[in-house]
Amino acid sequence: MARSTRRPHAETSRRAPARTFLRTADGVLVDAVYTPGAAVPGAAGARDAVFVVAHGFTGDADRPHVRRIATAFARHGAVVTFSFRGHGASGGRSTVGDREVYDLAAAVAWARGFGHDRVVTVGFSMGGSVVLRHAALYGGDGRDGDAGADAAARTDAVVSVSAPARWYYRGTAPMRRLHWLVTRPAGRAVGRYGFRTRIHHRDWDPVPLSPVEAVPRIAPVPLLVVHGDRDGYFPVDHPRMLAEAAGDHGELWLEPGMGHAEHACGEELLHRIGDWAVARAG
Repeated sequence: MARSTRRPHAETSRRAPARTFLRTADGVLVDAVYTPGAAVPGAAGARDAVFVVAHGFTGDADRPHVRRIATAFARHGAVVTFSFRGHGASGGRSTVGDREVYDLAAAVAWARGFGHDRVVTVGFSMGGSVVLRHAALYGGDGRDGDAGADAAARTDAVVSVSAPARWYYRGTAPMRRLHWLVTRPAGRAVGRYGFRTRIHHRDWDPVPLSPVEAVPRIAPVPLLVVHGDRDGYFPVDHPRMLAEAAGDHGELWLEPGMGHAEHACGEELLHRIGDWAVARAG
């Protein structure tokens, strides 16, 4: 897998922020940001962990809600944020969760280059589906071919927040609007000019492994599924399907009163996720 060669010296990497473009395995340039973790009394082991944050659809590394997530996780370890293809300053066009796995793999490999012993992937909504598929393909049971062999891109713990369990879900009004945005020329124009998100016009071919199909392949990597019981996009049958597919290696937090993805995550929940990740990532 190709990635940036701009690597910090091992003695300074954990102290210095960095920003660069990573080249994915399929040749897309992805904007990525490294933020050192804050020195917090009592956060034993945090300096060895790095959180790689996978944002939701129409987000990017510079959006305020993504920076807020990064700031919270920086109390538990270093943080890598990046913009998925078609978002922000990254190149390419969004495939809405399919080839975005390559973007995450490049970001994880870059994060490991800073010398951290443990990598935690945390994804929100679309990013939540991507972290599940990434963990299955890179360092899970390896049943999907060459991807499983790239040890640099593997993760040590996975947190999926507000993710769908299955593709093509249209059971809520927000998801029907999203499907219009993705599948119609007028919708893609709104995405480009209204949400700064460039969406690919081609349908999936082949249809990628679904999140619920990916989950059993993640073991033995620890998995946390977080979902709000007031999520307006994906009702609670989605996280329950994911948790059931995970079996004993997964954990479900069904959060009372929580809505959808980054905007719905309060500081207390983010720090609980950070504590869980540092404890479970080995």
